[in-house]
Amino acid sequence: MSLCKILLVLFFIVMGMAHAQDSPQDYLSAHNAARSEVGVGPVTWDIQIEAYARNYANQRSSDCRLVHSSGSPYGENLAGSTGDLSGTRAVQLWVNEKADYNYNSNSCAQNKVCGHYTQVVWRNSVRIGCAKVKCSTGGTFITCNYAPPGNFIGQKPY
Repeated sequence: MSLCKILLVLFFIVMGMAHAQDSPQDYLSAHNAARSEVGVGPVTWDIQIEAYARNYANQRSSDCRLVHSSGSPYGENLAGSTGDLSGTRAVQLWVNEKADYNYNSNSCAQNKVCGHYTQVVWRNSVRIGCAKVKCSTGGTFITCNYAPPGNFIGQKPY
């Protein structure tokens, strides 16, 4: 095999790996698995919400800062890393907060965060859109947006 063909094959392998676990179905599967565990119906992909997420992710591509968008009509979860992070892994990080969520008291364990998890499983949030960007810092920024938004004080997610 010529060097050119080898390089071309390697290029396609690397490109395939760069997009692994970042398709809409990957985000949906990860969300819906967590929702199913607590008896909540599935979310569906919404291209308008995806466009909103993509626009905001692009704004964060220069710094990768985990700063929520302002004035959003959607719920929002953010994740980032100093290297590559897949969308599936980002959702898993949010879902891992389940260990710190107490359903009976509808609260997080002391000094813990669990609002990302509760947004993932929020019963009334039925449409999502997510986006991922590679930042100029070398890191990754991922956002998922939810409609209708969740995490209302005094309300349980499911």
